[in-house]
Amino acid sequence: MKEFREPSLADRREMAAKARQAILEKARAKSAANDAGFAERTAARRAVGEARDQRAAERKAAKLAAAEREEATRKAQEVERAVAAKAAKEAAAAAAVESAARAAAAEVARKAARDARYAARKARQK
Repeated sequence: MKEFREPSLADRREMAAKARQAILEKARAKSAANDAGFAERTAARRAVGEARDQRAAERKAAKLAAAEREEATRKAQEVERAVAAKAAKEAAAAAAVESAARAAAAEVARKAARDARYAARKARQK
């Protein structure tokens, strides 16, 4: 009978390497990449991701378009307000001019009435 030989360090390393290799091969055999439906599932996931990205891009484009429309509306309202303010200012200026003209006409009428009274008083005194 052979006598028992203590395994050397090299023998132990070799056995450990073989064991690791066996475990690695067993894991590769179980890998999902070897599955028949793996490619189909991967393609389906990729298609879903692309569709999601496309929808996000469409939402972003719609949001940008809405922001542009809102900005255009805001600018139009601002222009309308400026035009309305200018028209109101012009109307106020015209009203002020008209009021000043009426006040001047009233002053002239008062002076004319006063002068007429003064002339009548002088005429009565003679």
